Amino acid sequence: MNLPNKLTVLRMILVPFFVFFLLVPGIPHHYLIALLIFAGASYTDHLDGKIARSRGLITNFGKLMDPLADKILVISALVCMVELGLTSAWFVIIIIAREFLVTSIRLLAVESGRVIPANNWGKAKTVSQMVAILAVLGMQYVLELNHMHVFAVEDPLVLSTCFWLVGNVLIAIAVVLTLISGVTYLMQNLELFSDK
Repeated sequence: MNLPNKLTVLRMILVPFFVFFLLVPGIPHHYLIALLIFAGASYTDHLDGKIARSRGLITNFGKLMDPLADKILVISALVCMVELGLTSAWFVIIIIAREFLVTSIRLLAVESGRVIPANNWGKAKTVSQMVAILAVLGMQYVLELNHMHVFAVEDPLVLSTCFWLVGNVLIAIAVVLTLISGVTYLMQNLELFSDK
């Protein structure tokens, strides 16, 4: 297994650690720890692609598993955020539905002897989702610090409401890009659904 593929596998291995720290509020600075794990895992997405292209190490394993690792990481984060009341379940349902659609298209392509790599819309979708998640985790850590009396905010309810709105606007932008990328994949591969 080459280095880019090892980084892809590492990204999947980090997911349960990320989920654990995010969902266990009794751990001090748990939002910060979850944020750092998510940021590290997200960076491996950039790094494995860069190394694979620069060293000519692009493989079918990487083409299939790299997007899958992204999906596992991002969907795990979004489901946890719904559990914590940080985003709407509707946003997450739309994102998951898109992922099922694109994964189905990729499976049909494999049966036809093709591998469909991520396109620019797919990459923009992934980046927007990761940025939104990092922003939400960062804002929650600020609220956690306030709760720990590291600093005082005059009206913490107003701050938490503003953070919730900002976070959901960022996730809504990611949802729009998710829908565009899903439609793009579908339109570019309509022939896979033909019985001819």
